[in-house]
Amino acid sequence: MTDEGDIAAALDHIGAQDPDFAHALTLIQPLPTRRRPAGFEHLAKIIVEQQVSLASAEAIWGRLYSAVTPFLPERMLDHTEEELRALGLSRQKARYCRALAEEILSERLQLDILHEHDDENVLAQLTSVKGIGRWTAEIYMISCLGRADIWPAGDVALQTAFGHLKNLPTRPDAAKMDELAEPLRPYRTVAARILWRYYADVVQAPTRKKVSE
Repeated sequence: MTDEGDIAAALDHIGAQDPDFAHALTLIQPLPTRRRPAGFEHLAKIIVEQQVSLASAEAIWGRLYSAVTPFLPERMLDHTEEELRALGLSRQKARYCRALAEEILSERLQLDILHEHDDENVLAQLTSVKGIGRWTAEIYMISCLGRADIWPAGDVALQTAFGHLKNLPTRPDAAKMDELAEPLRPYRTVAARILWRYYADVVQAPTRKKVSE
């Protein structure tokens, strides 16, 4: 979802459905664009970003991107698992990157036509690849395919932000996240983007302030 009119409609709907979100919008910076070009390169980058800090992911990605030139599936397979590990990838992620390259080259996964399928079908195709779970698929659908109603309920930052926004005693699990977000359809992607921004600007802000003092 990149059209400003669509974003405006989404923000109006979300604010009307949930006053807490309306309040959150007064506390956060404007939503940054999260759109990346679709394709092998950015799906591989999302795999690299799984369960590591942003700083670590960027460092590892920089080494991987420099080594796999041009960044194409066939060039990825020119590198052994051990060579990929030497660049900083874990054993699992080295296998996942190679598995993704193999799936694309065999045409079992056709990234170039994924945009033609509905959300459910895209999710099923992506998660059929070794190493691509629901979170990775959903982040790709948001950032590379621009889908409007994707809700990564298992994302820890989103859970933490939603719990903070709703003043919940404990961090909500995926089932509770789905329940809370139900009224926000068909714009849950924008709701997720609001919460990611809220996590950075509000939830983490006191911690960052202490570090800088």
